[in-house]
Amino acid sequence: MNLIDPIVQFSAEIQQIRRDIHAHPELCYQEQRTADVVADKLTEWGIPVLRGMGVTGVVGIIKRGTSERAVGLRADMDALPMQELNTFAHTSKHAGKMHACGHDGHTAMLLGAAHYLAQHGTFDGTVYVIFQPAEEGGAGAKRMIEDGLFVQCPMEAVFGMHNWPGIPLGHFGVKDGPMMASSNEFEVTINGKGAHAAQPHKGIDPIMVAVQIAQSWQTIVSRNVSPVDSAVLSITQIHSGSATNVIPDQATLIGTVRTFKESVLDQVETNMQRIAEHTAKGFEAQVEFNFKRNYPALLNHPKETAIAADVLRSIVGNSAVNTQIEPTMGAEDFAYMLQAKPGCYVFIGNGDGDHREHGHGLGPCNLHNASYDFNDQLLPIGATYWVRLAEHFLA
Repeated sequence: MNLIDPIVQFSAEIQQIRRDIHAHPELCYQEQRTADVVADKLTEWGIPVLRGMGVTGVVGIIKRGTSERAVGLRADMDALPMQELNTFAHTSKHAGKMHACGHDGHTAMLLGAAHYLAQHGTFDGTVYVIFQPAEEGGAGAKRMIEDGLFVQCPMEAVFGMHNWPGIPLGHFGVKDGPMMASSNEFEVTINGKGAHAAQPHKGIDPIMVAVQIAQSWQTIVSRNVSPVDSAVLSITQIHSGSATNVIPDQATLIGTVRTFKESVLDQVETNMQRIAEHTAKGFEAQVEFNFKRNYPALLNHPKETAIAADVLRSIVGNSAVNTQIEPTMGAEDFAYMLQAKPGCYVFIGNGDGDHREHGHGLGPCNLHNASYDFNDQLLPIGATYWVRLAEHFLA
């Protein structure tokens, strides 16, 4: 593995920063302490800082030479609203908050790269190191863009990275085109007519309507969406009733839809609404159909993906870079940045959990799991990738 030696030598400090952030998790748009840590470190290393884009976002500006060319490197900072099961020394100090997705590691890797680039970077132009808030449902990327990220920091392309459990340490996954799915949610309320459970003929049972809708929706993916396209329609909540002898007035279906193509999403949403409304009408019930589109699909750009893959191969070798990795139906708001600018998003292997210290939870080391912990062995690997990518792009 071809790592940058000064970054390897600096790894202990990067790890200390990562574990400090892990111990003090902050939820979306509340990342004040984390933003202070980031801004203070950048300032200490002589890097000019912009703050306030996306509420708590931080951007470091690293300039060398005379070129007006620029590239952006992005990391996310927010934690999740969940209770950590780990008990090792750097476990969360805040009940109900946890870095269970590795954003602490993403922030630390980019800080490690910034430290090196400020002192040793061989490039001509500007590297913007972007520390984004509110990835976990808050659309912080979109908010930073709306607050002028790409106006105040004009750049040719932007790149992102996420750790990925299950991919071996020292390996990467990347592909052009769809990498992660869009994230959308629905809440459908069926209004019937309540009655005594012993006299169902006097009411309109919303539960039976909900069951019919739920079953019919399952034909959308299997019978309406083309077999060569990907779509997920998951009903994750059904709410209704409060007593064993009462037919309720209302039932609610809640869940998520994931697709890679907007045309497929349009098709799924249209069919869901049609089925819900017609089914309810058949039972003389009323329906309220609410469908919310959250994050768009994350689509890597071919040219920038090829650049990223070449840089990765120069670091870890050809066999450790999977350029045909299977896309995931998970979502990521870096998609907004890739809608505004060319770029690429890669997965860096987090291993299978063997790195976790004594005191880790009993669950697997998966993303959004209460026993998860970022693999600190990734820190110099990810930081080296960021540096070599910036140097290559601005050669």
